[in-house]
Amino acid sequence: MTDEILLGVDAGGTFTDFVCLELQPSPRLRVHKTLSNPVNPEQAILDGIAALGLDQLPESTRLHIIHGSTVATNAVLEGKLAKTALLCNQGLTDVLSLARQTRPELYSLEFSPRPPPVPESLCLPVAGRIAADGQETEALADEDIARLVDQLRDKDVSAVAINLLFSFLDDSHEQRLAAAIRAGCPDLFVSASSSVLPVYKEYERGIATWLNASLGPVVHGYLSRLQSRLGRALLQVMQSNAETMSAGSAAELAVNLLLSGPAGGLTALQFLGQQIGCKRFLSFDMGGTSTDVALIDGAISITTEGRIDRFPVAVPMVDMHTIGAGGGSIAYVDGGGMLQVGPRSAGADPGPACYGRGGSDATVTDANLILGRLLPTARLAGELQLDLQAARRAMAPLADRTGLSVEEVAQGIVEIANEHMARAIRFISVNRGFDPQDFLLASFGGAGALHVCAIAELMQMPEAIVPVHGGLLSALGMLAASQGRQFTRTVNYRLKSADESQLIAWFRELQADAESQLEAEGLRPEQLKAQWRAEMRYCGQSYSLNVPFENLAGAVESFRALHEQRYGYCLSSDTEIVNLRVNVHAERQDFDLPQIETQQGNEIEPLRVYGCDAAVTVRERQSLAVDESLSGPLIITEYAATTYVAPGWRVYIDAIGNLRLQRHGT
Repeated sequence: MTDEILLGVDAGGTFTDFVCLELQPSPRLRVHKTLSNPVNPEQAILDGIAALGLDQLPESTRLHIIHGSTVATNAVLEGKLAKTALLCNQGLTDVLSLARQTRPELYSLEFSPRPPPVPESLCLPVAGRIAADGQETEALADEDIARLVDQLRDKDVSAVAINLLFSFLDDSHEQRLAAAIRAGCPDLFVSASSSVLPVYKEYERGIATWLNASLGPVVHGYLSRLQSRLGRALLQVMQSNAETMSAGSAAELAVNLLLSGPAGGLTALQFLGQQIGCKRFLSFDMGGTSTDVALIDGAISITTEGRIDRFPVAVPMVDMHTIGAGGGSIAYVDGGGMLQVGPRSAGADPGPACYGRGGSDATVTDANLILGRLLPTARLAGELQLDLQAARRAMAPLADRTGLSVEEVAQGIVEIANEHMARAIRFISVNRGFDPQDFLLASFGGAGALHVCAIAELMQMPEAIVPVHGGLLSALGMLAASQGRQFTRTVNYRLKSADESQLIAWFRELQADAESQLEAEGLRPEQLKAQWRAEMRYCGQSYSLNVPFENLAGAVESFRALHEQRYGYCLSSDTEIVNLRVNVHAERQDFDLPQIETQQGNEIEPLRVYGCDAAVTVRERQSLAVDESLSGPLIITEYAATTYVAPGWRVYIDAIGNLRLQRHGT
């Protein structure tokens, strides 16, 4: 019998995190953290595997890696995409350039023009046409296909995106083009909209298809290099919708990886919630470059209205709001003399000034070190040691410009970053009709626990939690994720005269497609579970709401209740189902986190923390006993993070190692 070791890997912009789960003879977790390598991201993963001693496993043990990566995200944000041609119907080659014609800056009379996603010279017209009823009104001739293939040979492109009108109703034209291009230009990565996102709205569908095509060679190359160096290890990749897929499928559907890493954090939080009996969380994941905030109300919310940079991404992804406020966010004084923080980041190289790697800009991490909330003697991943004097040197120019002390500027930086994060949390909670006090605030990421008490106070939330392994929570979430697929079909079906049996037939077709793909990845039919959902709206509306579908009457009731919660009203007018969505998944291998064992901690001298009258006690997290209650101010250190328990708060540790925070008087 083959033993299996599970390894969750979250390759972030600053650090790459590892959580290793050994199931035999009893569950055991090990963690590791190393600096990311932006130039050669797979090398950081190989280094971590070696550090954990997983590169020399016996033949009887199989390593199963579940990987969340920022390779796709960084390629979009940095513009490092493959040169891609776009094939559209005649007269519609400028669809991606025209976009939705919304102003990038609402109150700016003049703004710099933005280059189109695909240059005009690479937008090629396609003869043939499918009409809005799915009927062919103009045939696509073989000679037209041959002409396009010849044109592509002369364009020196690496990928091709095919986005034809109404291909979600009849994909025959797209599939004929794709097959001919693959045969005539075998080196090109080909992406057809009917395979990537078969829904209406040609602009959003086109952007998703173009992103998939232009990311394909980048992601395919990365995953191929990684898999070849991993040998016989099994590699799966986290999708943006918090489910995993095989590395081979991920290379073909790269657009589904844009929130790969952050999705793991929400999966871990939902998993932890099951163990502590909590279903409602407001979370903020504060890493080195950015902060991701999300709301979990029983289940992870999935949206098709996400964005990356200036582009809509209509593929299913976790409903998350991202801001440029991380530990590496750079502080500066603007032209009006105001102190600002982010969104520009020091990144992994050179990183904050206190990392001693050549960074000269003051960051949030530098501010926390100057305030005394980080231990100057702390050692970070990659054997980094914090340099307090370098942080103070970086902060000094800001102090000079503002006329404040270095400590006052550092305090201002932290407060500004806190307000940025609180505003983002309000956006995904209060703005959507939720009361934050009905939720538990969860902080994770390497920098989040330094800010958790302040964020809770800004949100008037009396309790918070810093999860066990909070500094590596996204990597833990990789282990808790299910393997699955989500399929979509546009129907635009009015419910006044709806035939429920027709809807059920469509759902079953989508479910059969998803099941066949998962079975091709080695899953057995009896492992698979399906969930049906419908995107609904009142007739005449532009935006839809996603509700569960068990039967038509229940879906309508759920839609009206959600519309009332989200917008404050519901109508008696006719509704329609815009899209059907089917999720088919296989449950993860079940495991429980082991209960903690209190260990002897090192004695650490109390720290002088700015704003506190007396020196602040420092404890190692491993030295805290279960249910031991301590009052702030207090600093709790651990391998991958530091928690600052502010005055007026108390903390205790539960049986599996979560830090539970409560305001005094609650």
